[in-house]
Amino acid sequence: MTTASGEKPLELSVRNFGPIAEADIELRPLSVFVGPSNTGKSYLATLIYALHRFFGGFSGPAIKGPDYYAGTFPHAQSALRRLLGVDISAEEIQNLYAWVSAERHKSGAINQSGRLSLKSDLPGPIWELIGRAASMIEQSNEALENEIARCFGIRQSASLLHFPSGDTTILSISCDVARALDDSRVFVYQVELADQGAGIKSKIPMEMPFEVGIAEASARVLVAPEDPEDERPLFARFQLAALAGEVLSCSVGPLGRPARYLPADRAGAVRSHQALVSALIADASDNSTRAAPQQPTFSGIYGDFLRWLVSLGNLPKQEPQAQNTLATSMEKEILSGKILIESNLASYPSFFYRPRDWDHDIPLMNASSMVSELAPVVLYLRHVVQPGETLIIEEPESALHPAMQVELTRVLADAVKKGIRIIITTHSEWVLEELANLVLMSDLPEDRREGLEGTDMALSSKDVGVWFFEPSESATGGTVVKGMPLDREMGTFPSGFGLVTHDQYNRWAEISSRVENGG
Repeated sequence: MTTASGEKPLELSVRNFGPIAEADIELRPLSVFVGPSNTGKSYLATLIYALHRFFGGFSGPAIKGPDYYAGTFPHAQSALRRLLGVDISAEEIQNLYAWVSAERHKSGAINQSGRLSLKSDLPGPIWELIGRAASMIEQSNEALENEIARCFGIRQSASLLHFPSGDTTILSISCDVARALDDSRVFVYQVELADQGAGIKSKIPMEMPFEVGIAEASARVLVAPEDPEDERPLFARFQLAALAGEVLSCSVGPLGRPARYLPADRAGAVRSHQALVSALIADASDNSTRAAPQQPTFSGIYGDFLRWLVSLGNLPKQEPQAQNTLATSMEKEILSGKILIESNLASYPSFFYRPRDWDHDIPLMNASSMVSELAPVVLYLRHVVQPGETLIIEEPESALHPAMQVELTRVLADAVKKGIRIIITTHSEWVLEELANLVLMSDLPEDRREGLEGTDMALSSKDVGVWFFEPSESATGGTVVKGMPLDREMGTFPSGFGLVTHDQYNRWAEISSRVENGG
């Protein structure tokens, strides 16, 4: 199954993780986690974010240098050093130069996007070099452990074990990356969480076709026949890093690209971030003796969100047009006003809301809960998330009237159409029903959609995955996560929300009957 993005869904298989006993899901362009409270929806979303953070440090068509990695993926700076220190002989350097030179001069080898497109398998000697470089992921257990613990705001990942009796959490990640050929070759990563920490193993099929990206500074990274002999070893290692990054990017699909996380308590952070930062600064400057904290102050996702809020004080003047369209649509159709940012002399931001037809702004802390909940979504779509990246939103329907939940679902579908990957957790029947409508609409030919609302947001069923988190009836307990297919006859995803409505109606009928009969 190939999605509209051209990628095959990434498959995740999870066992014994937090409240989750068993989960088998596919990450599609729009993935929805639904089910009762306290069943692990946020656990799985946080884990996916941590994996984005981990794998993102190793992936990509080009090595951007230690300065980039130091700020975004600290663990990858040391990985880059190891990669550039890979033992590579003079003969292997010559082989690499000969192969790149031959591919570079093939007719049509470089396409319009500036990528070196390979239509055949990589030669064995080149694959051997890449495999040697790719092994750096298996040397990064400590980085994986730190990232998972950081994102969850815990000291050790072992505390996430569902069964604390010495059993192991197993997370298997597989990606079918077959391209032009008909055969299917699958990358598989297996992450294990145990008492001693996190570990990772990989299985990368050799001789697999894929596209190799040319680095932005191609003169420094792409090896060329005219390179001076004494500089060839360094250039060859940079080229090897670029190739390895491309292979790893293929192997983890969307997990190799950035993810942004909007936690459920985002409104409180937006309203109180100034007080929070002031308190943290005061605490950091307090020289009094105190015991080391036993628990992190914030989870990594909340800390990343606060860090991003503060960074909005230094926004560039030019903003991406596609994201502006999404943000503007939310402001117009849902918020009936604009979200604004003002920065002080120290570039610290304050957030305001200007209702439609008003000539002045009000502080966001004085706006409605709906505005406070959606303001971060607007700001992320306007200033941060890019096509190809993933936006994770916990309970996007919070504080929204049902009609506005429908409008928001359409905006999220529009974001998917524009290339942004979306993961949401939800308890909303309205979100699921509108999502079902958009999927059903995709079955209609264009000429039969006239007069229907949201026709531009129709999504194929291949682009949408709804996953139900259901408490297990087994003796060991925990949650089992399974795919929830669209019920085309009922026009919804059968989440069980309708059963609540049915039970309430039956209670009303029983109460009314007793009232009419004198109690």
